[in-house]
This record gives sequence, C-alpha cells and structure tokens, in this order.
Amino acid sequence: MPERNYIWKHDRPFNSYSEYFKQTFGKRVQKISVDAGFSCPNRDGTKARGGCTYCNNDSFNPSYCDPRKPIDQQVREGIEFHKKRYRRAENYLVYFQPYSNTHAPLERLKELYEKALAQKGVLGLVIGTRPDCVDDEKLDYLKALSEEYYIVVEYGVESVYNKSLERINRWHSFEESVAAIKATAERGIKTGGHFIFGLPTESREMMMDSVHLINKLPLNSIKFHQLQIITGTPMAKDYRLHPSHYELFGFEEYMDFIIRFTEKLNPNFIVERFAGEVPPRFLAGPGWGLLRNDQINVAIEKEMLERQTWQGKLFTT
Repeated sequence: MPERNYIWKHDRPFNSYSEYFKQTFGKRVQKISVDAGFSCPNRDGTKARGGCTYCNNDSFNPSYCDPRKPIDQQVREGIEFHKKRYRRAENYLVYFQPYSNTHAPLERLKELYEKALAQKGVLGLVIGTRPDCVDDEKLDYLKALSEEYYIVVEYGVESVYNKSLERINRWHSFEESVAAIKATAERGIKTGGHFIFGLPTESREMMMDSVHLINKLPLNSIKFHQLQIITGTPMAKDYRLHPSHYELFGFEEYMDFIIRFTEKLNPNFIVERFAGEVPPRFLAGPGWGLLRNDQINVAIEKEMLERQTWQGKLFTT
C-alpha cells in the first residue's frame, strides 16, 4: 500500500487506539477493569427492570472483578494480573466497566473514583455509563478531575435507531445520547461511544447508513461490537423462540461490512475496537470459534491493506 500522510500520524490504515496511547504517553498504558457494584436505571426499577436484553456482564468480567471487594483491592489485584501478562505495563487506567458507572449520588462516585486514582501507577479513569445517568453536577466534577487526570466517559449508545433501542429495553433514546455526548465534550472531557451491529430491527443497509449520524457526534474514541447471543439473557430466550428474527454476522461478512463502514467513518475518531469477544461457553448462538480480539483486528487490518483502503477514505462532512 502506498505511504500516506494519515491525520493520525502513524502508518496503520485506521486511527488505532494503541498507537494513540503510545503517542500520548510514550509507553504502554493498560486498562484495569473494576466492578463497583452499580446497577442500571432499566434494571433496578428507576425506569424499568430486566436490563438490556443482550446483557450478561459475567461474560466479560475478569476474575479479579468482584463488587464484594473494595475498589482499591480490585485495582491492586488487576495491576498484579496484568504485570504477569504484560510485563511492560507500568501505568494504568481504571475502567469502571459493568453496568452504569455514574448511576449513583455524586458523593458515592467521588469516593469510588478517588480511591481508584490514589493507587500507584493509575493515570486516569474510563467510566462506562448511559446517557441518562449523567447530569450537570456529575459532568462538572468529571471536568475538574480531567484537568489533573486522564478521564474518559464512555457512553453505551448501541444504535442510532430508537426502534432498536426500544426492542432491546434500553429505555433511553438516541437523542438523549446525542445530548449527553455533546454536554460531555463541551466540557473538554474525552468522550467515547459504543455501538452494536446486528440488532434484530436493523437491516444491513440501515446499519451502514448509521455512519452519517455517528460521524456528527463529538467523539474522541469509538467501539464497535457485532451482536452476540449471550447465555442467561432475555435475548437468548427470544433467539430460541424466534431465530428468524436474527441475522447474525459471520466473520467474513462482518469483516467486509466493518471495512466498508470504516471507509466512511470520521477519521478523527480513535478506533478502540472493531468487534467483541466473549468466551465460547457464554454463547447461546453462533460464534466465530476461538478467534480472539487481537486476531480479529489483525485480520481486518490485513484486509484493509490488501484492499488499499483506510478509515475515512470515503468520509464526507
């Protein structure tokens, strides 16, 4: 592939999250997941019960994540875990991952976040949440934190289509996501978005067309997941009863789709993940065998290079 002057200042064909961290910090920075015992407003009765129909947090929680353990203990155990796995890792971001991690009073959030930040080697936080779990007071606090630490607020948007959000029991609209993302970005807080491809109400054409709405969001980073049917979820039950309602991506089909999608994607977005991975024992539907995330990313990048294409090649403002 001819050498190109990409805006992301490295030679990979997409705006890579790992390369961004090397450029930003000059070294490897590892995420440490923690489970602070939060719930969600569509799970605890604030808005509804049952949670998102696809959600089983056990399918991606590391073994050291246990809400019965104090946050500082989880961080220390996570650091030890990753030191053995990645010996070059010396600095960390604490990832508040399961459920909605701003769904609590501000004083409780301060206690948890500041305990995590106090641990040796921790440079900042990644906070996974929903757009209906932030307000001005919480965002103002996170803005203040972001002036001293590396802070990312990562929103589960999932879809730009409200019909899809209703089908999966999200109990928020795409318009709420847009408002929360804008309010976060306007404060100078790094803002991430998460999207799922393959929801049962959406055609492949609808998924591809969603790029135009996504491109307008003031995001710093973005994650994509293919829909997977996870054991123990309402979606798994629905899939058993109505398999024809679901058109799940095979790996080759998804690779073609995500490359064509990425060609239209805003090149300023840092791509953290092209696809999701769960242990096969958690799958209640077809999967991609034993493919790991790193193997998926390598395959997608190799195919992009062979096609002589890159993120934003067909991007239009």
